Amino acid sequence: MSELRLFVTVTERESEDILELLSLCFGEEDYAIGTTEIDEKADRWEASIYMMLADEDEVRARFAETIAEGYPTLEIEREVLPDIDWIAKSLEGLKPVRAGRFLVHGSHDRDKVRSGDLAIEIDAGQAFGTGHHGTTAGCLEVIESVVRAHPPRNALDLGTGSGVLAIAVYKLRKIPVLATDIDPIATRVARENAKLNGISAGMSFETAPGFYSAAFRRHGPFDLIIANILARPLIKMAPQLVTHLSPGGDVILSGILASQRWKVIAAYSGAGLAHVKTIWRNGWVTIHLRHEARS
Repeated sequence: MSELRLFVTVTERESEDILELLSLCFGEEDYAIGTTEIDEKADRWEASIYMMLADEDEVRARFAETIAEGYPTLEIEREVLPDIDWIAKSLEGLKPVRAGRFLVHGSHDRDKVRSGDLAIEIDAGQAFGTGHHGTTAGCLEVIESVVRAHPPRNALDLGTGSGVLAIAVYKLRKIPVLATDIDPIATRVARENAKLNGISAGMSFETAPGFYSAAFRRHGPFDLIIANILARPLIKMAPQLVTHLSPGGDVILSGILASQRWKVIAAYSGAGLAHVKTIWRNGWVTIHLRHEARS
């Protein structure tokens, strides 16, 4: 069955706003949402949502309703996508990404690894997380600083996607790491990526929606929790997340637009965490918080 893209053409600022609106509406469902720059000089961007052709009518109606108040005159356009492996195609020309000591690269760029690099090999796959997105790169930078400053005894990567962040933690410090995702395909891909990176033990992979799984009780509480998801579910799960955090533990959150930063910080401050720092990457932020029991 063919895949379809519904999109609107707007400015960069408007695309960020519409991305947030779409994330609030569709963020917990299996629809890919994103923005793409079309013309830098003209400040033309497209904000898109991807679906199967059979879902078009329902998604179009919800898309229109979501933007109706702020953008009543915008035309929602459509594009039927050919049957191409778009993930593989999009990664063909991507170069290795450096974030601190980490180098995230494909198999075709193994020769780019330098002495002292913490190399993570991630090829085209069915799960999010190649290091090129601002949220993933931001998390890698914060992970390095947090793990070195406050070495954890164990860690949780919630919403692991490709497993790149969980692998990064394990490469920095050989500790037990639990990687979970709501999508069983992502869980499988993450496990395969760990093996690809020479990790045969020490990491566990579980398919688990939110915190509704016995895996969190078996492996936790955690000294370090990483969640690169979206702002809305992060805010909603703040009380649960903190209950699985060790006293004095660290939390790294991303998948958050810059405009959503204070809402997320407020939710976690209310749950007993202190804001340590925020870093910005391409309109997205990564937030480091720490349990107030940390000395």
